[in-house]
Amino acid sequence: MGLNRAKFHSSAFSSFGMMRGKDTDEQTEINENPKIIHSEDRIGHGQTLEKDQGAPAMSSPNVKFGWIKGVLMRCLLNIWGVMLFLRLSWVVGQAGVAQASLLIVTTSVVTTITALSMSAISTNGVIKGGGTYYMISRSLGPEFGGSIGLIFSMANAVACAMYVVGFGESLITLIPESAYMVSKSWDQAIYGCITIVLLTGIVIVGLEWEAKAQIVLLVILLAAIADFCIGTIIGPKSDVEVAQGFVGYNMTVLKANLGPDYRYFEGVEHNFFSVFAIFFPAATGILAGANISGDLKDPQKSIPKGTLLAILLTTISYLVIALLAGCTVLRDASGDVADVVTWTMDRCRDNGSCAYGLHHSNDVIRLVSGFGPLIYGGCFAATLSSALASLVSAPKVFQALCQDKLYPCLDFFAKGYGANNEPVRGYALTFVIAISFILMGGLNQIAPLISNFFLAAYALINFATFHASLARPVGWRPTFRLYNMWLSLLGALVCVAIMFVVSWATALLTLAGLLALYLLVSYRGPDVNWGSTTQAQMYKSALAGVQQLNRVTEHVKNYRPQILVLTGFPGERPMLTDFAYLLTKGLSLMLCGHIMQSAVSHRTREALASRATQWLARRRVKAFYTIVDDARFKDGASALIQASGIGKLKPNILMMGFKEDWQTCDRSELADYVDVMHKALDMHMALAILRVEGGLCSDEALDDDLQACLRPAAPASGSMGDSIKPSKSTESLNSQSRDSSLSDVSVLSGDLNGVSPDPGATRTRKNKGSRRLGEVVRRLGAARARRVSSLTSVERFTRRRAGTVDVWWLYDDGGLTLLLPYILSTRRAWASCPLRVFTLANRHTELEIEERNMASLLSKFRIDYSALTMISDVNKKPKDSTLAYFDNLIAPFMSTDDTNDNNLLLLLQPFIHQEERTTTIVGGTWDVSASEASNSNMAWLNLVIVRVHQPVSVGSIHNIGVLGKREIESCCRRRENVTVATRAMGVAYPEWKPCG
Repeated sequence: MGLNRAKFHSSAFSSFGMMRGKDTDEQTEINENPKIIHSEDRIGHGQTLEKDQGAPAMSSPNVKFGWIKGVLMRCLLNIWGVMLFLRLSWVVGQAGVAQASLLIVTTSVVTTITALSMSAISTNGVIKGGGTYYMISRSLGPEFGGSIGLIFSMANAVACAMYVVGFGESLITLIPESAYMVSKSWDQAIYGCITIVLLTGIVIVGLEWEAKAQIVLLVILLAAIADFCIGTIIGPKSDVEVAQGFVGYNMTVLKANLGPDYRYFEGVEHNFFSVFAIFFPAATGILAGANISGDLKDPQKSIPKGTLLAILLTTISYLVIALLAGCTVLRDASGDVADVVTWTMDRCRDNGSCAYGLHHSNDVIRLVSGFGPLIYGGCFAATLSSALASLVSAPKVFQALCQDKLYPCLDFFAKGYGANNEPVRGYALTFVIAISFILMGGLNQIAPLISNFFLAAYALINFATFHASLARPVGWRPTFRLYNMWLSLLGALVCVAIMFVVSWATALLTLAGLLALYLLVSYRGPDVNWGSTTQAQMYKSALAGVQQLNRVTEHVKNYRPQILVLTGFPGERPMLTDFAYLLTKGLSLMLCGHIMQSAVSHRTREALASRATQWLARRRVKAFYTIVDDARFKDGASALIQASGIGKLKPNILMMGFKEDWQTCDRSELADYVDVMHKALDMHMALAILRVEGGLCSDEALDDDLQACLRPAAPASGSMGDSIKPSKSTESLNSQSRDSSLSDVSVLSGDLNGVSPDPGATRTRKNKGSRRLGEVVRRLGAARARRVSSLTSVERFTRRRAGTVDVWWLYDDGGLTLLLPYILSTRRAWASCPLRVFTLANRHTELEIEERNMASLLSKFRIDYSALTMISDVNKKPKDSTLAYFDNLIAPFMSTDDTNDNNLLLLLQPFIHQEERTTTIVGGTWDVSASEASNSNMAWLNLVIVRVHQPVSVGSIHNIGVLGKREIESCCRRRENVTVATRAMGVAYPEWKPCG
């Protein structure tokens, strides 16, 4: 079997979930030439510079980082944050060495599982700017991505505030109380505000300067950690340090600090999970490298390698520091040198006067170190580097979110500046948020909120990997193999569980925010196609559902009307589309069939399908659209009848419009029209024919481009392109409208082309121009009136109606004559129209008994009705006027010729043989219905079809709608072989009066 390698490469080997939706030709070009992707990725942090963003042209190549400088360093600096120097010793004091180690390992397990999941996603295609948001949105879809993107941006902005608060908290310890400007808390906030101003200036200058600053900060941070470890070996250098709790390596101290000692601190009675909530932000820096994915040379290799190595190094360092602190520092110390002699430094615990030790001092790391000032430098480096990383991450993620236009009114922040497309406006927003939280509170108040935000992001990253592995789309082929779908699911569940254990109120608030944002994006329905796993799972679930449905035996109680309606392009016959949708209403299958005589190209076919889908969506009609081209109406309809649907999801009703020109059209068209009816019946399908006053065709809803697209494929006058040919009145109306438009142009251009030097000629021209202008105004007024009338008729079935719906149950034909009107009565537009049931009496002498039996039957079938009428005189001879009218209808087809012409002419002798039956069914019944249903809004009757003679079949249908010389709309039903709620079918027509 031959295989088109280019097409196979484009479809099967495209990166799943990592590319924006593009046109087919453009996507194929990208897949066949990977260099195009990398060139786009180098523009503005992976986001394509579009003209409407107004970004200036690049004057120099933007900066790209490798895995060490771009990922490893950033993750180390962000993980080694403020908690390392200001809270890790407190964690050891509260939880003890054992539980502190367990706490550190637990956070590391969560972050490691998340990093493995993130590595799988990042190696499954091209990663552009946006980091975590980009990965989640391209994997799980815009709803999940949009919600977590906004939450994650907020989390990074608040984290920036937390790190700056930590910097201010460490800085304030160097300042004596007498030098405070206002108070300790206010001075801390003031220093924090000054710091955030300076950091914002650094990141606005550019990532290159920020990267250089990060290198210096990392060197200082590593030196500070080494200084602490060396200090534990050197031991206390004075009795003051011993009095403050630093006693050096001591097995007794280790045993005392091994177990937990949770206490009341800053208004909270702490336990393992409250301490975990405060410490967890210390491990949240694992996304620092992924958040600048657009600035990495090779994100697919850099993110897994740098992130996992950073987690390993920081976990080891946390465990070592916790163990060293637990071996060398007391939980409680008075600071009084006199207590050193008696070794009673912890006696202050009894009276609560302790000011030093693991529980009480945030300055333990400096106390233990060999050179104290270096610890301050390391603390400053940790807090400032983490603040820088968060200050960079938040705007970039938010910018990528805004560029995708998932939320309204956020386009302002999508614009970037400079060669690197810097999100300057996002920096300003992050600055405002950070300032607000700096002024709000301290570390212990901010940390739990950030923990829940980051845990929610981690949960979605893990779930994205699990969902992709579960859906198993062809495009899910990550090059990183060290992941497991069940481990990812466990990671997601653990993250959610920790959220509630840490703070159930904050967890509920976070999840409520995610749900609200998810529903907002889902309601707006962004026009994006990212190949998400949600789409893959939707296909998989739909396929499994259809396969399972195919194994289920059909039951009468589960019957659903599944309609194949021959609308052509749905916008050409909106009334037919609306009427069919009233019966399905998204609860059963509706298929719009379009039959085109001429062959159309693939591009035209795709364009028609796209426009039809858009039209159905705008009209809120849940239906499918399919085209059959290069076929006669009969052949195309036969193909649709036989091949439409899959398994049990296939049409059981064929609906068509009435052929208004059946008397004047070519006889082959009439034969095709009736043959389609017979084909439907032969396939054991129900048949429905709708007739409305003025015809079903309406081109008002179609724009010029679509009409031009349909015009070559549409049949000429008198041909059968699909179920109903446009009426001549409609064609003339469209023609007149076009002529009017041309006249307008010619008049205006004629009036403006030059000035005649002859005053008389000028006056003559003005008079002629005035007359022409008046004619144009009259034409425009008439065209406007026609358009208003057309739009009113188009909304015939969707506007609320008043009156009654009559059901003429003339014979038992399967149940649809009663079921479909009942379904119609449940729709909002027809809810105020009660059903009136008319049925035939077998014994006219026992009308009351038969009426009671029929009422009991309708009650048993739970069919609500307002009136029940038994017809006993249906078999009497029809009125002469009815017979004469019917004779006139079929007169053009009467012939005494011996040639049958493929049964297209109605021979005189066969008609005489069937006259009694024809007059009884077509004549007598319509006389009775005309006298009974003068104020009916719609009626449903049985359809009479003669197998051989097309004119009799179509003439009988026509006679339904022209009673009293007035056209009415009608919908005909034919027997179905499957019993439904009752046992009948019928015809519908509204607003008609009886013939005289």
